[in-house]
Amino acid sequence: MKREQWGSRAGFILAAVGSAIGLGNIWRFPYMAYENGGGAFFIPYLFAMLTAGIPFMIMEFGMGQKYKGSAPRVFARLNKKYEWLGWFQISIVAIIGIYYVAVIGWAISYFSMSFSQTWGADTNAYFFSDYLQLGGDNSPSKLGSIQWHIAVPIIIAWTITFVAIFTGIKGGIERATKIMMPLLFLMVIALIARMVFLPGALDGLNYLFQPDFSKIADPKVWSAAYGQIFFTLSVGFSIMLAYSSYLPDDSDINNNAFMTVLINCGFSIVAGILIFSILGYMAHEQAKPLTDVVSSGVGLAFVTIPAAINLLPAPYILGPIFFFALVIAGLSSHLSIVEAATSAFIDKLNWSRKKAALIVCGTGLVASMAFATNGGLLLLDLVDYFINNIALLSSCIIELVIMGWIIKLSDIHKHVNNLSEFTVGNWFEACIRYLSPAFLIVILGTNIYNTITEGYGGYTHSDLLTLGWGVIAAMLVLAIIINKTSNSDNLTKEA
Repeated sequence: MKREQWGSRAGFILAAVGSAIGLGNIWRFPYMAYENGGGAFFIPYLFAMLTAGIPFMIMEFGMGQKYKGSAPRVFARLNKKYEWLGWFQISIVAIIGIYYVAVIGWAISYFSMSFSQTWGADTNAYFFSDYLQLGGDNSPSKLGSIQWHIAVPIIIAWTITFVAIFTGIKGGIERATKIMMPLLFLMVIALIARMVFLPGALDGLNYLFQPDFSKIADPKVWSAAYGQIFFTLSVGFSIMLAYSSYLPDDSDINNNAFMTVLINCGFSIVAGILIFSILGYMAHEQAKPLTDVVSSGVGLAFVTIPAAINLLPAPYILGPIFFFALVIAGLSSHLSIVEAATSAFIDKLNWSRKKAALIVCGTGLVASMAFATNGGLLLLDLVDYFINNIALLSSCIIELVIMGWIIKLSDIHKHVNNLSEFTVGNWFEACIRYLSPAFLIVILGTNIYNTITEGYGGYTHSDLLTLGWGVIAAMLVLAIIINKTSNSDNLTKEA
């Protein structure tokens, strides 16, 4: 079966950028910069982008384009015994796809509420008590009942993803991202154009960009910069391998990788300008210091921003624009997440795209109902922590070790340079072999040590053991079993 291809270079770039730009750019990056030295954080961040983000992206674009397959196929073609890493990455992407869609569902709900600010004056109580229906007896293992006002938007998000995946690379995903990404950029620019002129907005930007150079000597800041680069770029967990496998044989790999990483990181900074303009205005209106209104994660998007929207002039216009941008950022990433899993089943089982899309999206929809329950937020928080801070970083390190030390990295290096308008030098191999693994090992080691000694989020040891460590162990065992028991012929033959 001939492998599908992107219709244009712009279509591929927009899809790759759409995957990389997600909710994390909007709610995670601004807070990370604020916490880690403001303007000074951009020095380690740009260093991490050049020494980790761009080399890793070049490597994965080159691997996907050269070996023409999903993650299991790529690693099976390197050596059949590495196929398990591909399936481990597919399990990571599958779990992220199942819980990430819940946050998109919340954003869809809040988009509909933003026309009339249904969340009221106490946005904190509304989000946790009225909307999520989170009770005192809920825990990640005591979920309660399905909340249909959350389940329905999740079903809507899955339906949009399914239609794009079902329709194919050129007709579905490429067409969707060609609409979504320009729209996202336009909405964010429109919001910034209004927000920066509000009273207090410039104070907010000063908080974000004021450099605290003393932080540069702190190893935690460098770890945060590298962690953010890997968190935001969608590398190391099968997505970019799948997307680049649909590239034509003469694609300019180096150029594509540089453009994808630079646009993504540029958007993160632009999102920071938007968020801190809003927070500066909010602090001004409430006569509070900015440190009292700043927050991270879901609290920023669904508690702090709605409270800020209440204070805005024309909230019924600016509120919907913000939450529609959030929905689009989430959906463009979700498309890539589900495509990575779908392409693996197409490669492995020779399923048609339509059959694979139906089974993957249908199974994902049923599983994601766990996050539409009373305790869904707690389950999401715990699973997300272990997947992003343990499983994903482990996957990146193993991939770097295989490519940098076991497989001949120079083959990929030559391959990408032969295809590209400009070549990358020895810094590429030095980053893949030494710099990136060293930083990631330190970050992962710190995360594991802190999780073992301090736990996470006040959750019980039994929840951490079963829903955290247990899930990662199950993913690893399943990946190894698939590798050991399956015939890799479908994966190693030409697409």
